[in-house]
Parts: sequence; C-alpha cells; structure tokens
Amino acid sequence: MLEKLKNTFSSFVKKTLTEKKLDDAINDLKLLLLSNDVAIDTADEICNKIIDSFKGEQIGRLTSTQKMLFDILKDTITEILTPEEEIDLLAEIKKKSEPYVIVFLGVNGTGKTTTMAKIAHLLKKNGFSIVAAAADTFRAAAIEQLSYHMDNVGIRVIKHEYKSDPASVAYDAIEHAKAKNIDVVLVDTAGRQVTDKNLMIEIQKICRVAQPDCRVFVGDSLAGNDALFQAKEFNKHVGIDASILTKLDADAKGGAALSISFETRKPFLFLGTGQDYADLEPFDRDLFISSILELV
Repeated sequence: MLEKLKNTFSSFVKKTLTEKKLDDAINDLKLLLLSNDVAIDTADEICNKIIDSFKGEQIGRLTSTQKMLFDILKDTITEILTPEEEIDLLAEIKKKSEPYVIVFLGVNGTGKTTTMAKIAHLLKKNGFSIVAAAADTFRAAAIEQLSYHMDNVGIRVIKHEYKSDPASVAYDAIEHAKAKNIDVVLVDTAGRQVTDKNLMIEIQKICRVAQPDCRVFVGDSLAGNDALFQAKEFNKHVGIDASILTKLDADAKGGAALSISFETRKPFLFLGTGQDYADLEPFDRDLFISSILELV
C-alpha cells in the first residue's frame, strides 16, 4: 500500500544534493510525483516548498541535508492533509437531536454503495440506529444493489419505483427517521458522469430537500487524477464536506489522497481497506504520513 509514493520521497531524500544538483533533483521529483497520481498543482506546492526552504541555506553534509528534506516534506504534507475544519462524525451525530443526514456523492464503480454499508455497519456497532434512502432511481440495479448491501448489515432501505423523483425518496426517508426516532439517514445518489448537468441538478435538488449535515464524496484511490476531477466537480456544483477514499489496500501510488486534500481543503473521514464491511479505517493523518515518508 502506497509503496510507490514512499519510494519516490525516499529516493529524493537520499540523493546527494549540491546547489547545482538541486534543480535537477526537484524536476525529477516533480515527474515522479506526477507519475504517482499527484496532480500538477499539488506537485508544484511540494516542490516549491522545498525550493523556498533551501533559499539562502548552505547545503551541507549529506546527513543534515537528508534530515532537512525529510522535515520539509513532513511539514508540507502535513499542511496539505490538514483541512480547514475537522469532522468527528460520531461526535457530530451524538450531539444532534434530529436525524443526522449524510448524502453520498460519487460516480459508479468507486465503491460508493459498499462504503455506505460500511458506514452503516460502523454506526450500528457504535449504537446508532440507521435508515438508508435509495435516491439513485436512475438505475433499477442501483436500488437493488443498495438493498442487497443494507440487508447484509441489517439496515432498512426506503425506496420508490425506478425513475421516481430522487429527492422525494430522501424526503420520505428523513420523515420516516423522524417518526421512528432514528439517528442517521444515509442517502445514496446517482453516479453518472460528473460532466452530466442533469446529474448535478438532481443532486442539488436532493440536497435542497434533505438539507444534509454532511455531503461525503466517495472516490476510488486507484482512479488517480480522475478521482480528483470528480471531487472538484462535486465540490463546485454541490459542495462536499468530507471525503472517503476506497480501495486504498490496492493503491501503491497514493497521490489521489494528497491531491484531493490539497484541492478541496476538506477532511478525509475514512479509508476503505478491503471488501468486508468492517474494512473501513478512520483517517489518521500521522499514520498516513508515516506510510509515505521513510524515517531518516
């Protein structure tokens, strides 16, 4: 997991640098970052921070230079992964008297529905009651898929007919939750291409009706810059409050996490690390950094 990104930073830190070689090393680093799914703006941020930190500094012995590079990278990546505002999901749910509504955003194939079931499993384990809304009425298969996963974790699904109004499904699920004193409503949404204007209008309507407490983008870490593009589009048209990255157990690159965090400034809530419903890890910034930076 994340081996390629770790190797990129490690090889850069261990290079024997001189004033003359620094520019070449920075160019090599940028190319390696781009090849590991780090977006151009994020790669520029990392490289510029290194350049700025070395201005006026004497490049000394190898060991002191390595330590300096490591500290610069650690500080820069920490800054990139630090959102404008943190979200403690369990604490937020606990303090709300009415149902806490989470709308899930993401394109088909990212693991969005499975992630919803993982969230439901986690919340149920923590003593919360949950209901799910099958508001992706664009595909009949989507309703069936959500029902399948939620049945597996013991959660009721509120659903309407195929092609019915998605916002009305969300509304009915929230009203059901209010009537039954249910703590959390999980709202599925359609996952057509993010360039589909009708999709964004549909999700905007769902959010107007549902007034969600949290709009969560679910991205596939293996999709690289496509995941970043999706996150930016959803953030621009709907607004996202947090992200979840799936399939991190199969991701040797890891650049998508850095890029999405840098571009959106929103927190990661969880990371999907496997196929089981329990395979959902709370995002730990320090642990993530230690997995991509080798101690010197």
